[in-house]
Amino acid sequence: MRLVFLLVLFIGIGTAGYATLMIKNRFTDYQVKVSQLENELRVSRGQIVETTPVVVAAGELSYGHTLKETDLALINWPSADLPANVYSSVEDVIGAEEDGVRYIKRKIEAGEPILSTKVTNFGEDIGVNTLLEPGTRAFAIRVDVASGVSGFIQPGDEVDIYWTGTNLGQVITKLVLEKVQIIAIDQQSDQDSSRPTVARTVTLQVSPNIVANLVQFQSSGKLTLSLRGVEDTSTAGPIEVDTSTLIGNEIIEVEETPICTRTVRRGVEAIVVEVPCE
Repeated sequence: MRLVFLLVLFIGIGTAGYATLMIKNRFTDYQVKVSQLENELRVSRGQIVETTPVVVAAGELSYGHTLKETDLALINWPSADLPANVYSSVEDVIGAEEDGVRYIKRKIEAGEPILSTKVTNFGEDIGVNTLLEPGTRAFAIRVDVASGVSGFIQPGDEVDIYWTGTNLGQVITKLVLEKVQIIAIDQQSDQDSSRPTVARTVTLQVSPNIVANLVQFQSSGKLTLSLRGVEDTSTAGPIEVDTSTLIGNEIIEVEETPICTRTVRRGVEAIVVEVPCE
């Protein structure tokens, strides 16, 4: 009887030890999995990109288009790369009914953020004045087929301006302005227009002091435009040529020899004769 009791006791102790070992192993596995999950969570947190709601165009919006709620969509934009002058809600763009409508000032592609610089203020008419940057003025100059680059310029292009006039008795041509933006051609300020136009007037965006210079240049000679490349940021520096420089002529001063004369009368006839100068 005692032997059976001892046998049962040993079996119970062995079973308890085995169960304890199993529990310990399972607890160790659990700790390992928890540690793995914590590491994965730390990694995932490092990969999370913070975003900000941004209003974008639901489709292509052209110049002069009346902005409506159906033209807009809201997406999450990486906060680190957030453009300036964006809107974070559709209500900020559309406003209330009493605020009036907004117009598109520059073409906006589908998916492109709506910037405050590309739309008019509430109730503001679309026109050249909405395209002017702060501190600049619009100034129109007269052009023709030759001086207006034969109709190839469009609103939004940049040009260099040359002046041809008379200075100290010589006709000269001089580069007077570089990288000047065209904001309108005749009465057309649509930057998305692809129709070639032979302009009669071109409206420039310049600073107020440049306006005074252009008034003088236009009244004293002829202004000619030279179209720049889309990505051309170079500057040519001072350029001035005249006819003598162009054809390579050198002006040589000729020393004048004085001529002395004397009038001799022969009867009623007066004759002028050359005599040596003293």
